[in-house]
Amino acid sequence: MELQLDEVRRLTGPNLLWDEPGAIIDVFIHGIDKTKVVRCWQLWLEKLQERFGWQQASTYRIHSEGANMALSAPMDALYTACDLAELAWDCCVAELMQQPLPNWQLRLDELCKELADEINPPLLALMKEAKTQGVTCISDDDEVSLGMGRSVEVWPVRALPDLASIDWPKYRDVPRAFITGTNGKSTSVRLASHIAQAAGICAGVTSTDFIRVGDVIIDTGDYSGPGGARMLLRDTRTDLAFLEVARGGILRRGIPVESVDAALITNVASDHLGQYGINTVEELAEAKFVVAKGLGDRGILVLNADNDLVIAQASKIKNKLCWFSCDESNVLIQQQIQMGGRAVFIRAKHIVYHANGLFETIIAVDDIAMALGGMAAHNVENALGVVGLCKSLKLPSNAIAQGLKTFGSNAKDNPGRGNIYEVDSYRVVVDFAHNEHSMRAVVNMVRQLSSQRLIVMFSHAGDRSDEEIKSLTDAVYQLNADSYIIAEIENYLRGRQLGEVPQLATRFLQQQGVNLENINTVSSPFEGAKLATNMAKNGDIVLLFTLDDRQQVHEYLSALGSSHTQ
Repeated sequence: MELQLDEVRRLTGPNLLWDEPGAIIDVFIHGIDKTKVVRCWQLWLEKLQERFGWQQASTYRIHSEGANMALSAPMDALYTACDLAELAWDCCVAELMQQPLPNWQLRLDELCKELADEINPPLLALMKEAKTQGVTCISDDDEVSLGMGRSVEVWPVRALPDLASIDWPKYRDVPRAFITGTNGKSTSVRLASHIAQAAGICAGVTSTDFIRVGDVIIDTGDYSGPGGARMLLRDTRTDLAFLEVARGGILRRGIPVESVDAALITNVASDHLGQYGINTVEELAEAKFVVAKGLGDRGILVLNADNDLVIAQASKIKNKLCWFSCDESNVLIQQQIQMGGRAVFIRAKHIVYHANGLFETIIAVDDIAMALGGMAAHNVENALGVVGLCKSLKLPSNAIAQGLKTFGSNAKDNPGRGNIYEVDSYRVVVDFAHNEHSMRAVVNMVRQLSSQRLIVMFSHAGDRSDEEIKSLTDAVYQLNADSYIIAEIENYLRGRQLGEVPQLATRFLQQQGVNLENINTVSSPFEGAKLATNMAKNGDIVLLFTLDDRQQVHEYLSALGSSHTQ
């Protein structure tokens, strides 16, 4: 029998399990009925919660490897709630393993002291009154704010204003949207921001790469969770916010803010399975759809009608939908049109938007800069989704068209995503793609570009299984390249030994008939980029999958040539 605690963390927003704040624990369970374990944990939790007088509410989700279990708690007591959840688990394990119980009464006494230091009644009062007034209140460990953008006001969490002194009507929200999916998130938030700029609006962006307001990057790093959203919505320059929401952020904390005006789910495909109890692509789709909880009755959810996993999950929700598809004859698109609903699709090589029985031609596909004349099919999909999102936010169609015409596949507009560099007499394509779905999309694009020879450099993270590494390598193999360069990435070994992943990839390529003389291994993506460009000749295309060293590669290529700006 195995009963192992994986992680305990706070839930600050609506999440996969429910809409309550509280604490969640992830556990591995083998050799015993999972329902029995969960029920034992809940009984212990009920017993321990009585000491605090909290509402005795808990929930759980059982999966193939164990369970996620959560309890609700006040927003000013989430650290104590984490400790309480873990204590209940320790008692549960001891009981089921027939071991001596921990001294839970002594531990409860200690938790009561911790709780006394943590609670903040003025915070709860402010949050309650803000909800009554219809004003957005955003809190974290250090600060509390009312309103967003130009109207925002921020206070230290332990120095809050008297409720009677607050001028509630002056606080306003800014329009805001969630963007999630397996691939295309960062491209979509950047494109949407570019469109807003074309409309004369100062838009803010959070993403896995940076947080930005207008053209100003506030900070670099992964800001696809609540921290980035708070920072952006508290910036007085923000008039409109596009919030990238990654799977990890949703599962760790819940959605970044409780309400948005629209949300886009670009697609769902296999990626990062086996974390936080998400072990299948169907479960991954369920996690992505948590963003729909932020829409309420009025918000619009923009969905990919060409993605089976998205379609299946959409049947379980009741939100207002806008479907997008590359195919006008798609059944869901036709249903939307017949019902007068929202839809975005391709007709006669143009993007068309439909709502309330009216059809509006937005732009020709050939005029979309990042689509490369339609060769970048994945960016045509991204454009369709962003059109649906921007129309849901009531951005003008002329600005949408202008943004699509001028947002290019270059390192300035969309760093790391399909960037094309003209170097002497050959071209280099750089992309961050790192899962099978996205890598195949990039390979499909590059195969359509005319070339004398194809040279490809790639690498894989070590936390993939052997079978996943073979599938990822197969995606690259489909390029039928003349030379393959496999890079080691020490920052992504994640339990593997040096050289292990390149050896797996090399063996797979050999099994497919690639001669060993056409396979090179290097110590890093940067070294791979240098080797690939040194090998390149007139008319060649070099494809670099840069999971790491992206800035170094960009600077190196920029010194050799120029970033493509079409």
